[in-house]
Amino acid sequence: MNFNETQLTCAAQGHTLHNTQVFSKDGRWVVYDTRNDDTRIGSTGSIEMVNIKTKEVRILYETAHQTDDGPGVGAATFSPMQDRVLFIHGIRNADASRPYGMTRRTGVAVDIGYPGKPIFMDARDIAPPFTTGALRGGTHAHSWSSDGKWISFTYNDYVMDQLAKMDTTVRDLRTVGIMVPCRVDVEEDGTLENNGGTYFSVIVTDVTEDPKAGSDQIDKAFDECWIGRSGYQKPDGSWQHKAIAFQGNVRNEKGKIVTEVFVVDLPADPTEARDDQPLEGTSISRPGIPRGVSQRRVTYTANGVEGPRHWLRTTPDGNLICFLAEDKRGITQLFGVSPNGGEIRQVTKNDFPISGQFNIDPMGRWVVYPGDNSLFITALGTGDTYRITDRFTDEGKPVGAPNWSPNGNAIVYNRYVGLNDERFLQVFLLQKVH
Repeated sequence: MNFNETQLTCAAQGHTLHNTQVFSKDGRWVVYDTRNDDTRIGSTGSIEMVNIKTKEVRILYETAHQTDDGPGVGAATFSPMQDRVLFIHGIRNADASRPYGMTRRTGVAVDIGYPGKPIFMDARDIAPPFTTGALRGGTHAHSWSSDGKWISFTYNDYVMDQLAKMDTTVRDLRTVGIMVPCRVDVEEDGTLENNGGTYFSVIVTDVTEDPKAGSDQIDKAFDECWIGRSGYQKPDGSWQHKAIAFQGNVRNEKGKIVTEVFVVDLPADPTEARDDQPLEGTSISRPGIPRGVSQRRVTYTANGVEGPRHWLRTTPDGNLICFLAEDKRGITQLFGVSPNGGEIRQVTKNDFPISGQFNIDPMGRWVVYPGDNSLFITALGTGDTYRITDRFTDEGKPVGAPNWSPNGNAIVYNRYVGLNDERFLQVFLLQKVH
C-alpha cells in the first residue's frame, strides 16, 4: 500500500495533533494546538486548523491574557457530527499563584463558523454546596462518542487535591468521566474559578486510595476510549450501546502495580445518582458514580499493559480492544482482547517495538503506529505490516499519534522540522495512492 506525503504546515511555531479525532467530519480540515512541546499546554494560547487541500490556516481560538502559567489550551478534537472543535482550556484566572494544572482545566468548544466564541462544555463548581452535573476540577483529553452526543475524559478533582494537603489518607486519584447534553448552571462569583456548562458531567470509574492486592480494585483509571461505533455485543447476543474501555492500575498478589484493561458499561441515562453517592461529591468525598454503571476487568496478565503511553482503541464493530504490551521477546507489540474478556490475541509481531500511540482506520481493517523512526500500518486480520513513510533520523522521526481521515484514505501525523536553527512540530499528510 502506497501513500503520497505532503507537509501541511510550515510556520515557526508548534502544531501539535491530539491523539484522536483531529479531522473535521468532511475530512477537509485538521485541527491542532500551537504547542511545540507536549508538556506545555499551560503556556499555549491558540487553537488552529489547516485545510488539507489548500493549506489555508485559520485561527479558531486564542486565550485572553495568556502567560507561561496559563490559562493554556490544547488537545483539540473535532466532533464527528458537527463543525465543532473541543479542547482543554485552563481556568481563566490562571497566574503564578494559580497556574494551569491537572485540577485546573475544563472543556471548551468552538464552532468553526464562529471562531473565538467559547462554549463551556462541562460545568465547574469548587465551592460547597456543589452543583449536580458539575465537577470540581480538571477534565482532560476529551473524546467524542461516534454519534457525537456524549464525551469522555480523564479527570482530577480540585477539592480532593486540596483535602489531601491536610489529610494524608486522601489522594486526588485520576479517574474517567463522561458528559451528556443537558445544561448545568453554576453561579459565577467573579473569581473566574467556576462556570456553567452545556453538558451534564459525571464520574464513571471507581477508584480507591488503597486497592487490595490480588483484587480488581484500582487507584487510577486513565487513557480511555469509546467501544465501537455502537458499543459491543454481549455473550447473550444483546448489545451494550454505550461503553468505555480504559486502563486501570491494580495491585497483583505481590502488591506490585500492574496496568490492566477494564470496561465500564454505561446506562442510557447516566444522570441518576446511587443511594448515598451524590454525583457532585461532598467536601470530603469525590463525585459519586451514577446508578446503572458497571465496571469490570477484562485482562488478567503477568505484566499488564506496557510500553509508551497510549490510549486504548477499539475496532468499529466493538469486538476488539487494542493495547500495547511486551511480547515474549520483551518487544512492545499491539495486542487485542474482546470487551467480554477471554483470550488475548497478539496483532503485531515486528522485530522492533511500537514506539508511540496508534489508531484504527474507520473500516476496522488497519492500525497505524510509529516504530523504527517511521510510520507503519498493520492489517488487523492478518498481521501483514507495511512501512508507509521514509525511515527518518532520530531528530525527525514521527511524534505523537497518527490520525486517520473519516474515509480512511488519509493519515496526518507530526514530526519536527528544522527552520532557522530551530525545530518546530509540523503536520504532514499521507494520502493513499489508489
